[in-house]
Amino acid sequence: MSNPVLSRAFEGPATKGKTPAGYPVHPGYQPQPGGQQSQWQQAPQQPQQQWGQQPQQPQQQWGQQPQGWQQAPQQYGSPESLQQGYNMPSPTNADMGRMTVDDVVVKTGTLVGVVAVVGVIAAFIAGSNPNLVMPLWIGGLIGGLVLGLVNAFRREPSVPLIMAYAVFEGAFLGAISWWANAIVPGVVMQAVFATFVVAAVCLYLYRSGAVKVTQRFQSVLKLALISYLIFCVINLGVVLLAPQVGLFGIRSVEFGGIALGLGIGLIAVIIASMSLIADFDSISKGVAAGVPSRYAWTAAFGITVTLVWMYIEILRILLILFSND
Repeated sequence: MSNPVLSRAFEGPATKGKTPAGYPVHPGYQPQPGGQQSQWQQAPQQPQQQWGQQPQQPQQQWGQQPQGWQQAPQQYGSPESLQQGYNMPSPTNADMGRMTVDDVVVKTGTLVGVVAVVGVIAAFIAGSNPNLVMPLWIGGLIGGLVLGLVNAFRREPSVPLIMAYAVFEGAFLGAISWWANAIVPGVVMQAVFATFVVAAVCLYLYRSGAVKVTQRFQSVLKLALISYLIFCVINLGVVLLAPQVGLFGIRSVEFGGIALGLGIGLIAVIIASMSLIADFDSISKGVAAGVPSRYAWTAAFGITVTLVWMYIEILRILLILFSND
């Protein structure tokens, strides 16, 4: 899978392993200690008798019902109760404590809402005191990066750490959004709208089956992610060591009056869209496998990471397109 956050969660112990008979292990499976068979698998032991002896039958008086006759209804229930249990609906994933799509949607909305609220507050603070723009920018960037890596490599989701990531990421996005809006007024709302439109298109393409996450799809996406990561490291070096090249480093270089960053940004948005589709596929497989409900926070965190990346790429494209730099 493309997203290491989801692959570590949904391909981990919750969905791996097999029973001694070779069947897939489902959540809640408990193997018998020492490989012993369960009671229903063990044949009942019959009392031994000597050769030629007749088996002993329990004696009962004339007119009495066999022993245990009246205990059967209490043990197995009446026919009415058995029929009532048979007519009851099957338990859902939510009833069994497993992750559902609704859980992922709610928790994703919660994280995105936290990022948005903190971003608005950070933008207001930056507008009131421009000297705080860089502390918010750098602090949010470093904090979001560290917490993103911590959450990505955790086997079990931690809600406080995931929420802390959303807070730091909101501070970072609020600072850069205020800066971008100061350069090109109105560009932030355009970037937010475009991000949700692209995310909705990705969801439609996946749900309709127009795009299928195959092994080849994942291989291409992995290669694209590695290549883009290498480019970002090189471009960061250009921005720090050769600021005369332009505000966006290699992206600011123009060919025929067209900035190279437009093409690179478009490729980055396509890669982010592919990653989002792979996230949807990972979540669908996790729901089908019956992973515990707590992993809905992991799924929401993975989607939020992809959406933040997509927003930054779209915002950069709009800045390059409409700014004079």
